[in-house]
Amino acid sequence: MRFPILLLLTSLASPATAHHSLAGYDHARRVTLDGVVSEFSFTNPHPFLTIVVGQERWRLEMDNLWELAEIGLTRDSFKPADRVRVSGSPDRTAARSMYLWSLDRAADGLHYEQVGSRPSVRKLPKS
Repeated sequence: MRFPILLLLTSLASPATAHHSLAGYDHARRVTLDGVVSEFSFTNPHPFLTIVVGQERWRLEMDNLWELAEIGLTRDSFKPADRVRVSGSPDRTAARSMYLWSLDRAADGLHYEQVGSRPSVRKLPKS
């Protein structure tokens, strides 16, 4: 009886652990891009921002939906045609994909940053 219970507990814990891992991203490298927002998917569990850089589309994974909502981000926070500068860790296997660490939108001074395990957002003076 012990083995089936242990197997069940292990199988329940593994997806949660894998889901919250950022091991798929190369944290030894940082990529900074200037691009234009084409889509913002404010979905659970992790929102994604898609930007166009030249002719390439980049997919940027963000922190979890609930923490982003807690700091005031909504599905309308990023609109198509917003010009942004982003910085993040590139995906180890997928091209043009990264985990987003920071974003600046000069038009209104918005600054998003992932600090440790918590996101933050603030308005900076326009440059």
